[in-house]
Order: sequence, then C-alpha cells, then structure tokens
Amino acid sequence: MISLPSKKRLAHIVYESDDRASKAFDLVLLVLILLSVVIVILDSVQDIRENYGSILYWLEWAFTIIFTIEYFLRIWLGNNKTGYVFSFYGIVDLLAILPTYLSLFLLQTQYLTVIRALRFLRILRILKLPEYIKEASRLTEALKHSKAKIQIFVGSVLTIVLVMGSVMYIIEGPESGFTSIPRSMYWAIVTLTTVGYGDIAPTTDLGQFMASIIMLIGYAIIAVPTGIVTSELVSARNAEEIKAHPNIKTCKACNLQSHSLDAVFCRRCGTRLSPKQE
Repeated sequence: MISLPSKKRLAHIVYESDDRASKAFDLVLLVLILLSVVIVILDSVQDIRENYGSILYWLEWAFTIIFTIEYFLRIWLGNNKTGYVFSFYGIVDLLAILPTYLSLFLLQTQYLTVIRALRFLRILRILKLPEYIKEASRLTEALKHSKAKIQIFVGSVLTIVLVMGSVMYIIEGPESGFTSIPRSMYWAIVTLTTVGYGDIAPTTDLGQFMASIIMLIGYAIIAVPTGIVTSELVSARNAEEIKAHPNIKTCKACNLQSHSLDAVFCRRCGTRLSPKQE
C-alpha cells in the first residue's frame, strides 16, 4: 500500500527546492506554465483556433484546474497563509487562474492568462542562482536610491511635454491635427521619445522648427535615467568592495578604487594614495 506524504513533507516539496522531490515538483510546474502560455498564444492565431479551437479550449481549462489546485494547496500548506496570498507570487498565482474563469462572463479575457509567464521567475529559486539574485537585489537598491532623481527627471519631462504641447497647439491648430492641448501633448511625447508614429505632423515652418528642437531634446534626455541608475549601481558595487576589502586604497582626488595594496599613486590621476582607507 502506498503511503501518502505528510502535510509537512508536502509543504517542503511545494515551497522548497533543496531535494529531488521538490525540484521535480518545481520543474514540472514550470513545464506546465510554459505549455499553458504556448496554448494561449496558439489560440490567438485564427487558423489554428478554427482547426483546433476545441482542443485548445479544453487544454486551457485542464491547466487552469491544475493551477487552481496548486494555488489552494499552497494556501493550505503555508504557515503564513495571508502572507502568501498577498505576496508577489501569491498575487501572480491568483491572476494566472482568474482570466479563464472570467472568460465565462467576459469575452477574450482568457488571453490574459499569459501573465503566467511571470511565474517563470521561480526559476531563480529552483536553480539556486545566488549571483543573479544578488545582482537583482543590487539593481533594486539602485532604483530605490535613484527614486528622488528619477522623480525630478520625470517631472521635468512632463513639464517639457506640457509646454511644447501647448505651444504646438497654438502654432499648428486643429487644421494640422492638433485639436486640443492633450492631443498636442501626445504628439510631444511621441516626438520626444523619437518614436514618431506620423499620425500627427506639423505643417508650418515654425511648427517643424519646434519639432526639430523637441527631437534634439529627446536624444539628449534618453540617456539620463540610464546614467542615474548606472551611477547608483557603481556606488553600490564600490561600497561592497570596500566592505569586503577594508584595506583597499581609494584616491582622494578622483575617488577611483580597486588599487592594489602596494600602489603608491592613483592610476587615473596620479595623486599619491593614502596608506589607509579614508
């Protein structure tokens, strides 16, 4: 007679990935997620839907039932049930099954099940990739530290969009497609980001001159967010290096780090290095 695993053992299999059974559970789950996403994508192709629509329909319901059982199993096995339900993975797991049930009342909502692709983030836990997790944490910290600068940047961009949109509304007017300030702001955003859909375009010489200025401003500001986050990433890495190597030499003039312990002068600016970390 086959004995069923205990609740504690089931919880370990579902929530952990440090033995063969738990890793097998997670890998099977990932395969099912992949197949379910592929089915949703195939169902959006008209020819495939016309020929195999019923098969895809029942397969999608089969996957949804499996994921529903898994979702409630995680709630039942979890020590902190509320914590799981309102956690990132808990919300994603719920959103992964809701669209199929909503499709019984609202058409086309089943295609929202592609959100299941977010569950592939579990692979970081399954494969135990500490270096990637560390890099992800470092990036998250950099974004947090860049929050104020990015807010100022976004505010400046929105101000430029508002001003330039209003100016183009005055210059071009409804006859050129600039029927309102919000629509002119939409054009300013499209132009500033150098997307250029072409659905609205200035026709006057002054309008085209202003458009050229916005394009140049767009090229100038695209690199700003990247520079802000990159600067924070470099600072975070330098701080980790200093913590890991407390005797590392840092140039007081240009702040360049990672000099060898026997270095006397900075390799960038030539300033004499202090023997101790400042």
